Amino acid sequence: DCNYDTDVSFTGDVTDEADNCSTNIEATYVDSAPVAGPCEGTLVITRTWSLSDNCGNAAADQVQTITISDNIAPTFTAPADITINCEDNADDLTLTGDVTDEADNCSTGLSATFVDDIAEGDCPNERVITRTWSLSDNCGNTAADQVQIITVIDDQAPELITEFPSAVNVSCDAIPDAPELGFADNCSENVSVVFTESSTYTTNITESYEIIRTWEVTDECNNTAVYEQVVTVTIDEFLNQISDEACSDDGDINLDDYISNFNDDASWTFVAGVTNNINFNGSIFDPSNLVDINGDEDYLGDYVFSYTYTSPTGCLETTEVTININDDCVVFPCSSEDIVISQAVTPNGDMYNESFDITGITADCGFEIRVQIFNRWGAQIFDGNNYAIGEGMGNWRGQAHKSSIGNAETVPNGTYYYIITLENSGLPPFTGPVYLGTK
Repeated sequence: DCNYDTDVSFTGDVTDEADNCSTNIEATYVDSAPVAGPCEGTLVITRTWSLSDNCGNAAADQVQTITISDNIAPTFTAPADITINCEDNADDLTLTGDVTDEADNCSTGLSATFVDDIAEGDCPNERVITRTWSLSDNCGNTAADQVQIITVIDDQAPELITEFPSAVNVSCDAIPDAPELGFADNCSENVSVVFTESSTYTTNITESYEIIRTWEVTDECNNTAVYEQVVTVTIDEFLNQISDEACSDDGDINLDDYISNFNDDASWTFVAGVTNNINFNGSIFDPSNLVDINGDEDYLGDYVFSYTYTSPTGCLETTEVTININDDCVVFPCSSEDIVISQAVTPNGDMYNESFDITGITADCGFEIRVQIFNRWGAQIFDGNNYAIGEGMGNWRGQAHKSSIGNAETVPNGTYYYIITLENSGLPPFTGPVYLGTK
């Protein structure tokens, strides 16, 4: 063996030393320089043995060839079985382990080698590596193979790589869109994301509610992580005030024309107006023939209506429409054809023809009326400025003019003549007879 000992007790000594005369003779030897063998630790030594007796008689030299060989296999200890993560490098022996206790009787600097046999695991990122370790010395002596099992697993779920607030407080009119989140996995390139969104909102309930957004992220080995965002939504009410005007003769007003959002369960409400006695049906408001709360036909003014729309996010959007009803479109009778003048005056208390009246026009015509009454001799017996339209207390009832002759307060029965001047009208004066009868 390469761990040789050149002592004759190990390599062998001469035997049968004999001489005819001398006793106790002992052979000696001389070794040649060792000659290296075919591999590390092997040698060939040529040993020449000599023997002489006490009288100097020498036996013929004999040669011994000592061959030092290596036929013992090395030894080693393989690393223990190990489980690593899919992101780890299985070729990194500092991670998976290397052989220890490598030893050989002759060779030095030995290093074990390995061969891997890979079996796929239950998912794309998992596998089982059967690592077979081998070690041979320089003389081809091989140790028995040793096996190490390396189990590669994927037990980590994908991770969120973008930031987002997990809790948000907003108004119902400013709910943000769900954020676009980014995810990464330690091993899988393909990551599936399932996004769901639920809400605790109940229609027509004005309490705050929550929107729950969930991202369920799964890698190719079914490792799953769940990320959640809770949006707390406050219900707010918004008032949109609209003002408009219309003439009483313009026809129906459709209040729906003032809004764009509708609810099936919402309707228009009459809030206030000059009169509560209005023609209002659904969304249609008819301003014609309005009568105020006192029963008078003084209906001009503001009418207020309200509509509350509930948005899909719960916001209460109230539209309040104020419509001013005017009579700008009304054509008042102001022509000469419209004027009606009394033909007879009978101030006898029977409620008929009590005064000399002018009708058929309205104060809106802007006329200032002057009425002059004359008797049949042409004497003026009445002169009235700012004469009232229709029946008025100051209208002529047969009374005499203050400057008339005599002390009678009324003129006698008979036919009298009038001149009616409509100042600022551009119309010629109206003239004609009127009969006065007091009985």
